[in-house]
Amino acid sequence: MTTAVATFGSEARVNKWFVATAVALGALLEIIDTSIVNVALADMQAELGATLNQVSWVVSSYAVANVIILPLSAWLGMRFGKKKYFLFSLVGFTAASVLCGLATTLPMLIAARVLQGLMGGGLLAKAQAILFETFPREEQAAAQGFFGAIVIAGPVIGPTLGGYIVTNIGWRWIFFINVPVGIVAVILTIMALPQDAPSRDRSRVDWLAILLLAVGLGALQTMLEEGNADDWFQSQFIVAMGVAAVAGLAAFIWRELRSDRPVVDLKVLRYRSLWAGSLLSLVVGMALYGALFAIPIFAQSILGMSSQQTGLLLLPGALVSAACMPLAANLTRRFDPRLLLAVGGVVLVVALVMLARLSPQTGEVDLFWPLIVRAFGTVFMFLPLSLATIAPIPKQDMAAATGFYNLTRQLGGSIGVAVLATLLSDRTAFHRAVLAEKLVPSDPHVIERISSMTAAFAARGMSPQAAHQMALGLLDRTVQAQSAVMSFGDTFLATAALVLCFLPLVLVLGRAAKGAAVAGGH
Repeated sequence: MTTAVATFGSEARVNKWFVATAVALGALLEIIDTSIVNVALADMQAELGATLNQVSWVVSSYAVANVIILPLSAWLGMRFGKKKYFLFSLVGFTAASVLCGLATTLPMLIAARVLQGLMGGGLLAKAQAILFETFPREEQAAAQGFFGAIVIAGPVIGPTLGGYIVTNIGWRWIFFINVPVGIVAVILTIMALPQDAPSRDRSRVDWLAILLLAVGLGALQTMLEEGNADDWFQSQFIVAMGVAAVAGLAAFIWRELRSDRPVVDLKVLRYRSLWAGSLLSLVVGMALYGALFAIPIFAQSILGMSSQQTGLLLLPGALVSAACMPLAANLTRRFDPRLLLAVGGVVLVVALVMLARLSPQTGEVDLFWPLIVRAFGTVFMFLPLSLATIAPIPKQDMAAATGFYNLTRQLGGSIGVAVLATLLSDRTAFHRAVLAEKLVPSDPHVIERISSMTAAFAARGMSPQAAHQMALGLLDRTVQAQSAVMSFGDTFLATAALVLCFLPLVLVLGRAAKGAAVAGGH
């Protein structure tokens, strides 16, 4: 097996795994920073004097900037050079991390997070495109397995690492820790990636198209991030974001389809594998990030775990995902990726059904195996899906295809969190109403339960009236807890049903050679 391949504009031969390590380190920075901030919001809120709604924009601003840049990454790489653009994104991301850590006001922190998101979007999309274009056909499964381990483990490592840093050092260090890693990634990128070919693209920049894309995707992401907190379309702000998203994206699509030199090549969607795989990528994003959204809430609100304990609860699944990637890569060389994708989908559904059997008595041990099974299912969905979606795409359209594909996974995660948060709230209210309706004051069992609790509180020295009120309050909290647990079960079952409904799209995906992708090189 060879250890080098010609890439980019250079005829020099470079070490493929040196390139893979460099770009994967950059992608890891971006992915971890998507979730590491979540555990620090309370500390930020206290130090910066902000409300919870205000400080939530530290997360939302990053996500909005991220999705805007993802579809533009192919055009930016072609215009300025893939190595130059990736290196620029790395340096910019590291610098923005320093600005985040030094921020003394909330507006300063949000502005720095926007810059961080703009730089981070280039890291994720270009990393996968560079891997596809660097490795030869027979080694694509191993390369994408390496990349996939980072994409799957990153969202779990973020809260775990963030919880430790916030608890033991301080929230600013969740940003400062990026600096040494970013510097190493910059050095590796300079050394590993070959020089770009001289750019011949001197055409005028279609600033109107970029503006329309920014308005459309920015408004859509903002609506998804803030919709549940603002009661969706009961809020004029969310309505305005919805209108701006539809109008902006519609105008952008119309302009790009009429352009001879589009900033986002929508014509790549003519490839059957890409549009089918992107739809499945939306579902995988919803299942991956949606479950990661629901499990920590359950662990903290029902089981009373701290952020650090919750991170440690999720860590074994992330390690299993990373460890299983080489196995998945090996199997994709032997079997049709579509078959493995279907198997992974079924395993993921089984895991979600296991998670749906939660109860107020559920403990860490009860969550361990469902999370391990989920890790297996996610691995066998993610890697084969990447290969089956991108592999049939011609090399000249590879960068545009990977940018669009990564965008759908990112949007899928946002949609999943938004939908599941709303479902969780609605189903909690529904189950509470049903349970409360059955607690009839004249029911002998209810009377006996309240009397027993009242007597227990009275035995502690409370007056009869105070003991009775305490008993009613405890009964109300018990109903609320049970309602919440049942609603978590509903969200997991809904996610499982969604995965099952979209699995038939596997049949539409292109058939690539086992474990194969396009030939290396641009």
